Amino acid sequence: QVQLVESGGGLVQPGGSLRLSCAASGFTFSLYAMSWYRQAPGKERELVAVISNTGGSSDYADSVKGRFTISRDNAENTVYLQMISLKPEDTAVYYCCRNGVRTYWGQGTQVTVSS
Repeated sequence: QVQLVESGGGLVQPGGSLRLSCAASGFTFSLYAMSWYRQAPGKERELVAVISNTGGSSDYADSVKGRFTISRDNAENTVYLQMISLKPEDTAVYYCCRNGVRTYWGQGTQVTVSS
């Protein structure tokens, strides 16, 4: 029923940029806040960014403030994460998440920042 499909990851050099997308289906997208999480090897999953259901407000982890921008298009049922000035420490699997009483996760997309 609920489906979240991330895309846009890949290998990028330090200082580069990527735009991740998450296509949502199976629920009323405009009623839910959405989040991006990431998980690096050997580390716990951490919250990267969150956006309200309308897109009117957002918040970010301190480590990505000023570099990452979360946005959404409710007409397209899609949430985005624009990442610039990427650093090796940004390397992780990035997951899209639907906030709510019951949490849903996508399969994730790999972002690797390396020279």
